[in-house]
Amino acid sequence: MTETQIHATALIEDGAQIGPGCKIGAYSIVGPNVKLGANCQLHSHVVIAGRTTVGDGCQIFPFASLGHIPQDLKFSGEDSCLEIGPRNTIREHVTMNPGTKGDKLLTKIGSDGLFMVGTHVAHDCVVGDHVVMANNATLAGHCIVEDHVILGGLSAVHQFVRIGTHSFLGGMSGLENDLIPFGVAMGDRAGLQGLNIVGLKRRGFKREQIHTLRNAYRLLFSNEGTLIERLADVEQMFADDEGVQQITSFIRDRSGRSLCVPKLPAS
Repeated sequence: MTETQIHATALIEDGAQIGPGCKIGAYSIVGPNVKLGANCQLHSHVVIAGRTTVGDGCQIFPFASLGHIPQDLKFSGEDSCLEIGPRNTIREHVTMNPGTKGDKLLTKIGSDGLFMVGTHVAHDCVVGDHVVMANNATLAGHCIVEDHVILGGLSAVHQFVRIGTHSFLGGMSGLENDLIPFGVAMGDRAGLQGLNIVGLKRRGFKREQIHTLRNAYRLLFSNEGTLIERLADVEQMFADDEGVQQITSFIRDRSGRSLCVPKLPAS
């Protein structure tokens, strides 16, 4: 096992738990309630505060700030946590805040994610596995981001929005409403553009699976009947398809936000 290495200028406060094999670079600060898993690497000038847990094998780059109090005026000092799963790459100037008593007192990050320069995960967010947030993408409070989601550079997600698995939000987009699994949304007030076909192919989805998702998508967002009627039809027609059922379950499990739908063409 690799020996733990802590630079002489790093400040590890009493009570911090440092896992075996960690490397902590110059001028980094690790607070008293922080737990670092095995083989984490903190490059120089990293600051980790609060009740923050970092999973095994994470790489955190200079000037990342993790676990400081939420940017929420309702926060009143309650004990809340930030949990970061294993094998995440957290690049320069990334910020992640713990939860608040307005939710579950927890912000939770999954495993194997890539958080590029300047990305922000606000209080009470839940982020899944294999998520990519490109440069300066931002999540407001209480967002849910499922597995294998990509958020393009300079995109912004409204508070309480859900983003379904394998979906893609284009760069410089503002997402105000829930984005279905496998969907693509783009625009300054993002509209649903279709399915994330490129992403699905890259992740090994078979042609037949993609074809079925396309057919279900066309039926769901056609102009006939109401969405609830179309949803019931799709659930019945594609009852044996797991991917389609993920979409229909996501739509039925409505949040406080509306659903991101295709925009009507300009008249």
